Amino acid sequence: MSLLKTIASLIYLLSAVCYVIGVHMMRSPKTARNGNLLSGLGMAMAVVMILVEIIAKGQITLIGWTVLFAGLLIGILYGVIRARKVPMTDVPQLVSLFNAVGGGAAATIGIFDYTHEAVGTSLSLAFSIPVLLDIIIGGITFSGSLIATGKLSGHVPGKPISFPGDKLINGLAVLAIIVAGVWMIGFPSAYWPMVLALLASLIFGLLMTLPIGGADMPVVVSLLNAFTGLAVAFAGFVIDNQVLIIAGALVGAAGTILTLQMAEAMNRSVANIIAGGFGSGDSNGSTGAGAEVPTNIKKTTPDDVGMQLAYAHNVMIVPGYGLAAAQAQHEVAELAKLLTDAGINVNYAIHPVAGRMPGHMNVLLADVNVPYDQMKQLDEANSMFENTDVSLVIGANDVTNPLAREKGNAISGMPILDVDKSKSVVVIKRSMSTGYAGVQNPLFSEDQTSMMFSDAKKGLQEIIAATKGYLD
Repeated sequence: MSLLKTIASLIYLLSAVCYVIGVHMMRSPKTARNGNLLSGLGMAMAVVMILVEIIAKGQITLIGWTVLFAGLLIGILYGVIRARKVPMTDVPQLVSLFNAVGGGAAATIGIFDYTHEAVGTSLSLAFSIPVLLDIIIGGITFSGSLIATGKLSGHVPGKPISFPGDKLINGLAVLAIIVAGVWMIGFPSAYWPMVLALLASLIFGLLMTLPIGGADMPVVVSLLNAFTGLAVAFAGFVIDNQVLIIAGALVGAAGTILTLQMAEAMNRSVANIIAGGFGSGDSNGSTGAGAEVPTNIKKTTPDDVGMQLAYAHNVMIVPGYGLAAAQAQHEVAELAKLLTDAGINVNYAIHPVAGRMPGHMNVLLADVNVPYDQMKQLDEANSMFENTDVSLVIGANDVTNPLAREKGNAISGMPILDVDKSKSVVVIKRSMSTGYAGVQNPLFSEDQTSMMFSDAKKGLQEIIAATKGYLD
């Protein structure tokens, strides 16, 4: 082994160590930022080492260098600018877009190597199988992630989308993928099996994601992230690069574990989610099919809410996507600090699937410097509700719905936040529309619950003003 090869292997090993430790650090909000930086450092070392190896081999032309650095420059500029300017409410669709880019890049590697090596040659299974899986998984991830991005951003309707014959087309796409796979492995001497595999995979990715409703988007984003990791790992096998193999395997494993945990948090299997048909998308003020609007609703005012909060000892804030959509994270942090400074104990109850992606609420609150020790996950939060004087629910619906404890409805068995066990509940919501599951929430009509119909940002501003009046 040459000196350069030895150094490269050591650098790649060090990069892998950075990835592993970085992923481990991302388990906690307190260390996640440093974990992300450490993983980024590992990737930077790997990129530099790859460039050094390319220079040493002298196998790249001037045009190749131009294309390479143009791609690096465009990617770095777009990534830095887009990531720094994106509102926290839009992080889920940015993550989904990055999934698409990762899957597309991995598929491109497989396509290039197949077209470069296949024609007129006999390829080994050790080459053709990783190329095939790289193209298939990368293609599915690319098209599926683009649809998920559209659903998260509102450019594609959040409700399940289906059309006559979609299952037939889906079946034909799967059959085409199988045929193309056998063709590529058995007779790797033409472009057509690769083209068929790519097109069928893109179609399957579209048809897999379109029928999935908005309620399942957190799980879908996590699943597609796992797909991206697998595609990258197979791309590493294709070009014999250990860094891609290790990084892809880590992302694939972490994404798979997270997907299973998210599905468990919704009390549903991943297969059932992929089958679609659970979520109904944004209800936009409708009450949902067959949903009966409760009539015994008690409305409240900012002044009443402010008085409750000012005289409470323990307050639990329950954020949902309505908080993110209204971009009211600054107001909720201001209210919490106002109460904390007055000696009131304030915590946040975070449901695993609140928002549009895993950890969405944690990221949103961390952006406004909410102390990490105030963010309570499902089990810990549920143990605290019985001693909570006021639970302030902001834009959350299905994750607080007591119907989950009953059988025979869309959210039966789904773990929820036990908000109804609080002494008093205040819900800030724009209307009586249902959540994604399409069922009304009986919490809203319980004796201890009062409703404040308002945009989260405007409502919180009014509550802050009222609370200050009682605390002064």
